[in-house]
Amino acid sequence: MPSNERLFPTPQMSRTMNHAMNHATNLTSSLCIAIALASASMCATMTHAREAVGGKPPRASTNAVASSEGRIVEEMMGVRDTEQLVVSQPGGGESSGEGGVAGACPPVISTHTNANFEGGQFVVQAGFAEGEIAACSYTLTAADFPLRIDLCEMIFATSAATVQTTTKWSILVWEGTPATGTLKYTYSSDGKILPHLVMQPGTNGTNVQFSIDPGDPEQMVLQDNGTQTFSIGYRIDDHNNQTQNPCLVAPPSGSNAFPTTDVGGLQAPTRNWLYLLNCGALGCPAGWKNFSQLPTGCRPSGDWVMRCTWTPVNCELPGTCCLPNGSCQVLSASACATQSGTFGGEGTSCTSSTCSQNIAPCCFAATGGCLTLPPASCLGAGGVPGPTGQTCAGYVCFPIGACCLPDGSCASGLSPAQCAAQNGVFQGNNTTCSAGLCPEPLGAACFPTGFCLQLTAAQAASAGASWQGPGSSCADLNGNGVADACETGNPYDIDGNGTVNAADLSIMLANWGASGGAADVNDDGTVNAADLSLLLANWG
Repeated sequence: MPSNERLFPTPQMSRTMNHAMNHATNLTSSLCIAIALASASMCATMTHAREAVGGKPPRASTNAVASSEGRIVEEMMGVRDTEQLVVSQPGGGESSGEGGVAGACPPVISTHTNANFEGGQFVVQAGFAEGEIAACSYTLTAADFPLRIDLCEMIFATSAATVQTTTKWSILVWEGTPATGTLKYTYSSDGKILPHLVMQPGTNGTNVQFSIDPGDPEQMVLQDNGTQTFSIGYRIDDHNNQTQNPCLVAPPSGSNAFPTTDVGGLQAPTRNWLYLLNCGALGCPAGWKNFSQLPTGCRPSGDWVMRCTWTPVNCELPGTCCLPNGSCQVLSASACATQSGTFGGEGTSCTSSTCSQNIAPCCFAATGGCLTLPPASCLGAGGVPGPTGQTCAGYVCFPIGACCLPDGSCASGLSPAQCAAQNGVFQGNNTTCSAGLCPEPLGAACFPTGFCLQLTAAQAASAGASWQGPGSSCADLNGNGVADACETGNPYDIDGNGTVNAADLSIMLANWGASGGAADVNDDGTVNAADLSLLLANWG
């Protein structure tokens, strides 16, 4: 066994079976059987064996004459629970395809049968000989490729077997159909790593499940060969007891296991396939044939009880896409990119706020128009972005209105930016100055006791306090217990010559923008327009 292959433990198989048999009408020797089975499973890793599609030569002569009944022998059976033969392979196989683990996409099940793989009624194809292959092909879309085969399943059954049966089998996987495609993978049971199918005496059903260890980097990955089709097949390499030429006598049903079809009638005649032995001119057509190409005496009555679970390798799970207009759609990452959107991640979903932080109103000065755009796109287009999270709905791009200045005066026809530059408060678009629009400014009011309050000039006068001007504060930055604006001496007489005049103005302008100092007459930490306003209010 190669060093990269791992052998998993094989749990003991336990079976509790009750058998009840009921005869039904013949289907070229048919038998209706009802059985009850307890589920069991066997798990193992396996090596692969390279096999030609035709398998080993049959024991029968290839030029023998077929029996008068032909070789289709169908036996109907009912299975309450199917047993499972679960096998896992760590990689390798007969392949020139690519390896690798598929992406995070959900798996897909392809099947043509309506049968229940947990149990139900099945038709045993008791004429199936050594070297013959049951296969199904599945046609998808080009976008589904490349894909990874995750699990292959098929129901095999015995009908009133008088002995324990051991069946050697193979799993085959093609790109395209079995007849015209390319065989990419073949794995064959060896009784060690890949178990043979062993079934106890009686009437039994077993779901033979095959998969590659999902943790192994070498997976069954199929490409589109131009037909958007792939196929899987099961071959019986060795019956337990094929005693005679199968072209003349079907393998004994009492000592062999066979593949099954469903009881729902043939629904996919061009997608179910048989590889048949050459039994001469009087036998069924040899080689690969889909069911529609078989004469009635050779055509099974239902679809193979077979299915395949697969996963697209390169699929994209959708997620939120914030489009340039601010709307949200659920798209794949690539589809989102083609629409210049911002992808929010796979599996995400749109809410009312999903894209709110990615947009803003974008105003264009030349036209006064507005578009809702991501801020970066707005700047790139030469626009002026507004607040993020808003749209153009109800947003005014270039407002003009009244501005209340720090000294309580009002200026009309200013933009918000122009108003802010004068430390004013913008009153809104289309507002105009009017009596009472701007509130009287507050300033420090110094009482004879040394106490300080923020009051208007009128309030200070009515209380007998000395008002220190608009914007002045009661801050005690030197920590001496008295508001700096109320300390003895005139804070606006910066040079201390006893008069607030041009010399003080010159000092203030020389310190414009500085942090604190004597020129910061309102003690707000910066020499700015508020200090200038106070100095001018106390001029002389």
